Amino acid sequence: MDSVSLIGLILGLGAIIIGQTLEGGHISSLLQPTAFLIVVGGTVGAVLLQSPLRVFLGGVKMAKWVFMPPPSGYESTIELIVQWSHQARREGLLILERYITKLDDDPFTLHGLQMLVDGIEPGLLRESLEIENDAWATQMRQRARIWESAGGYSPTIGILGAVLGLIHVMENLSDPSKLGAGIAVAFVATVYGVGLANLILLPVHKKLLAHIGILASRREMVIDGLIGIANGDNPRIIENRMRGYIQ
Repeated sequence: MDSVSLIGLILGLGAIIIGQTLEGGHISSLLQPTAFLIVVGGTVGAVLLQSPLRVFLGGVKMAKWVFMPPPSGYESTIELIVQWSHQARREGLLILERYITKLDDDPFTLHGLQMLVDGIEPGLLRESLEIENDAWATQMRQRARIWESAGGYSPTIGILGAVLGLIHVMENLSDPSKLGAGIAVAFVATVYGVGLANLILLPVHKKLLAHIGILASRREMVIDGLIGIANGDNPRIIENRMRGYIQ
């Protein structure tokens, strides 16, 4: 659990609510279902329009990383690859074939180890794995970008909600009892749009990019380690080089 993210969210929302209270306002005045529907529904619709469904659903699933980050696995990976390097120097690369069936939860390392055991030339091994890593990182960034897009659309949709609220006000100038609700929707829609973008959507995008960067760096570390084994480098040198990736 990423407690820092949770604290940040609570602090951001809490500051707005407390500020509203200190100004003499009521929290209930910020609860406008109509404004919420306009902003959230319009934002989701705009993001769906620009994104393939596969990318959209992938980005939504990634949101859990904000509070439950994926394990980087730096230390365990270093330990495993150093172990492989010792065994490969003593008994040859084919001895590593026994580990292939134990990497079902790590397809990237599995693919790299398979090519290493197959005797792929180190230059081609690096090129293949780097292309795979770049393609993976690009795909993950596309998924994360739906949150950035939502953060861009949300304030504009909020302004649209404000205009709709003011139109409602203008249509009912002769009926003072309806003016309050229309004005409330107008201003609260803007608050929802700007607040949602800057307190949730854009920060979520940045947090996801940070996690993607960490995972991509771990994959680069795997590449470096496997290339070291292929070149017959000293295990201590391989370990030192891999530890340079730890952030």
